[in-house]
Amino acid sequence: MSSTTNREQPIFSTRAHVFQIDPVTKKNWIPASKHAATVSYFYDATRNVYRIISVGGTKAIINSTITPNMTFTKTSQKFGQWADSRANTVYGLGFASEQNLSQFAEKFQEVREAARLAREKSQDKTELTNPALNIIAPQIVPSPIISANGPGDDKLFRSQSAEMELSTERERVKKMLSEGSVCEVQWEAEFFSLQDNNNKLVAALREANANVEKWKKQLAGYQEEAERLRQRVTELETHSTTSGTDPENELSQRLQELETLLKNKEEEILHLKGQRPDLTELESERDELLQKLQELEDRNQELEKELQKAEQNMKDTHLERDRIREEISRAGDELDIKICQLNELRLGLSQLLEGN
Repeated sequence: MSSTTNREQPIFSTRAHVFQIDPVTKKNWIPASKHAATVSYFYDATRNVYRIISVGGTKAIINSTITPNMTFTKTSQKFGQWADSRANTVYGLGFASEQNLSQFAEKFQEVREAARLAREKSQDKTELTNPALNIIAPQIVPSPIISANGPGDDKLFRSQSAEMELSTERERVKKMLSEGSVCEVQWEAEFFSLQDNNNKLVAALREANANVEKWKKQLAGYQEEAERLRQRVTELETHSTTSGTDPENELSQRLQELETLLKNKEEEILHLKGQRPDLTELESERDELLQKLQELEDRNQELEKELQKAEQNMKDTHLERDRIREEISRAGDELDIKICQLNELRLGLSQLLEGN
């Protein structure tokens, strides 16, 4: 441990909550520490490698060697992750602030670039020192072709041939190494692409569930409005019965249809939550439900207009009835006056007849 400490030196440190991906489900995060731990970048000058190390208690909860193919991804304002193919896991870090996350991500990019440069230098040294790539001139079988210009030109021809073979071998090794790196980058990019798509689908489903709850609240509000309208119609029917007018049967039937429609919509939403269809079907049903809700609002407005019209008709009826009563009362008064006049005439006639 002391030799490792002397050989590796920390170049950056921060504190974060450490997580690892569930090795079974590959979806859920498993906390690697109960509290925030120190996460540090280390540089090994002897091996010319960079590592991310975090120690929780007496064991290392992160021991990840950084390679040029690694990518640190910010999945939220305070959370980031990267995949380590050597450790066969995905590490996640939860920071206390967005600034700490940005600093860690910037340092990750710097260290990854340094690791890339270190790998290129190491490959160049390997190509120059690898015995498999160095072809020694004495091991080459001399060419049987005799040069017409003398032994000096023959040596030059053999030297050029050896250099050509050496260059061909180097190109072949470089091609093999580059193909391996490209495959690793493609796999890592595909993994993060799938993970990003999964996060988008989860967010879309959560938004759809939130919309369903919102629609339920709207339907509940419409139910309350329909109940209020039904009570008003009941009051109008009662008042009409006491005043001798017929109840509004058509209005009551429409209210019953409205209540039935609201109940059906509530059952459809419960059925929708139970089935949890895919996003495309959910969007189409949402559009259909919004259209029906708009139609329901239009019908509610028409119903309110009809209620206002019925109230106005009742007021007009009451006014007409009061007017008729006044006319009847006025006619009665006039009839009483005429009866009195007739009695006076009868009395005058009877007196005239008695005088004669």
